[in-house]
Amino acid sequence: MAAAAAVQFAVEPAPLLRGEEAGEGTAIVLCHGLTATRRYVVHGSRALERAGHRVVSYDARAHGESDPAPVGEGYGYPQQVADLERVVAARLAPEQKFLLAGNSMGAQTAVAYALRHPERLAALVVIGPVFTGTVDPESLADWDRLATALETGGVDAFVERIGEKQPDSPRRDSVLRFTRERMLLHRHLGALARALREVPASPPFESLAELESLQVPALVVASHDEADPGHPYAAAAAYAEALPQAQLISEGEGESPLAWQGGRLSRHIDSFYSEALLSSL
Repeated sequence: MAAAAAVQFAVEPAPLLRGEEAGEGTAIVLCHGLTATRRYVVHGSRALERAGHRVVSYDARAHGESDPAPVGEGYGYPQQVADLERVVAARLAPEQKFLLAGNSMGAQTAVAYALRHPERLAALVVIGPVFTGTVDPESLADWDRLATALETGGVDAFVERIGEKQPDSPRRDSVLRFTRERMLLHRHLGALARALREVPASPPFESLAELESLQVPALVVASHDEADPGHPYAAAAAYAEALPQAQLISEGEGESPLAWQGGRLSRHIDSFYSEALLSSL
């Protein structure tokens, strides 16, 4: 099945959130990670649309084409969830259930939304979660250094700082190229730098024990630490253990992270969603 052309949309009021919708069929909403854009949940793949899904994605506040936070607001998870609620209200019918998938920051946003609105979800996909109940001061310091680099030296300095943390491996050049391409898509670098400080410091929920109440089919996507140390395998495994109806998947040892493989990841999501819908009949 050919994928239909994407339709651009904007969700008001402020901050104006820009997104796109493509395909027809069962609904999927995608939430991207910190410093990413809507393209980078499934990395431009149209496999979900071709499989018969209606896919809604959007740029988080201060990311990509979306506006920064209004005066008096910030970038923590309460605001991220409120923005997701606005997108869902604008693009889906009130009674329509959907699959919600998020990567990294988007994973935490998706889980926090699920805790508030479990009745809306047909299924949940959690890709590369990080938060496990506490905010790590060392991680906050790393994000602060990245924010300072972006404020003082722009994209070049940000990429250089990322390079300092990357292991010397065959994937290093690809990671830095990927990072540069992603960062050049943002319109509001100063606001994005503020988000780099505020999002990691904001707990999306109190503890993983809360996830035990989520009676929703869940797919948790992990990465092995040597390839993606910023998204520990142990964190994803903890989410899979806490979610009552979860299954855990990952790439094989030595492979590129599954979370980076848009087409393959999309096929996993489609297969999982199909099974979840069948089991609900």
